[in-house]
Amino acid sequence: MARPGVLLGLLLAAILCPAHSLDKYIEDTDRFPGWRGELPEHVDVPTTDTVGFGELGQELWRGKVEQVSWSPRAFLYHNFLSDEECEHLKALAKKRLTKSTVVDNKTGKSVDSTVRTSSGTFLTRGEDEVVRAIEKRISLITMIPEENGEAIQILKYVDGQKYEPHTDYFHDKYNARPENGGQRVATVLMYLSTPEEGGETVFPYAEKKVEGEGWSECARRGLAVKAVKGSALLFYSLKPNGDEDSASTHGSCPTLAGEKWSATRWIHVGPFQVGGTSKGCTDDDEKCEEWAVMGECEKNPGFMHVNCRRSCEVCDRSSSKVLKSIGRKEALLS
Repeated sequence: MARPGVLLGLLLAAILCPAHSLDKYIEDTDRFPGWRGELPEHVDVPTTDTVGFGELGQELWRGKVEQVSWSPRAFLYHNFLSDEECEHLKALAKKRLTKSTVVDNKTGKSVDSTVRTSSGTFLTRGEDEVVRAIEKRISLITMIPEENGEAIQILKYVDGQKYEPHTDYFHDKYNARPENGGQRVATVLMYLSTPEEGGETVFPYAEKKVEGEGWSECARRGLAVKAVKGSALLFYSLKPNGDEDSASTHGSCPTLAGEKWSATRWIHVGPFQVGGTSKGCTDDDEKCEEWAVMGECEKNPGFMHVNCRRSCEVCDRSSSKVLKSIGRKEALLS
């Protein structure tokens, strides 16, 4: 039944307007509210400075996203990690730190090098609840499945330690083989501390260079991003057409004062090291993740723990030997 206001409008339109205008009036009254662009005063219009990511209303992260560059494609996510998460990752790594290595382009093996002087270690994928939450957050901002990512690597730089400019995409066929996930497509570099001086991430072949005060001599050689605790830098090693992007060449400037801690996750075009975790760790229904968020893993375990093993996180993680083996294999790819 039409509303009284609409009936009155139709009556007035019939008296005062020609027949074709009456047809137009009826058409307009049937449109959705606000079709002319008007909004009620109480509606908050989101700004481009704040972007939120969540699952079914459960907020996982909210912060400012800053476009750093289009060549290479690079974006800075402010407040991506909390202080507690930063300290947790550092605590996991402190007892495991060893001298960092690089990949030999001919053999694909890990070797010592003077171009990389930091110390570091790999965590294991899904090592604990905090690490799993960060891995999921990374998959949301990149919109790439979690299984395409390598284990997170933690690095520590002090006393002028650095990493000379390099690419994250592989130059050897062994590490880029399809059964290993293929080429690396993107990198998420998370900063776990703010060094007092230096330690910037620099892109020497970017289209623009940094300007102004407060940058180290190294950073002035290209486009640079300062290491700020909690922020995360996402950049792509491949162009949208799949070609390798030489502009993604990047390095860690010498840390001149204080400490620089970072956490890196490299992401491949396909699932990384298929079979590296327990067999059968899959979901049989595309709605499994949604059901898990709604609490069905606890409410209906008989069904969920069989058909939605991945989303319910009931895959076998009890074998420390398997996890350590994965970590050793991934260390060869740094």
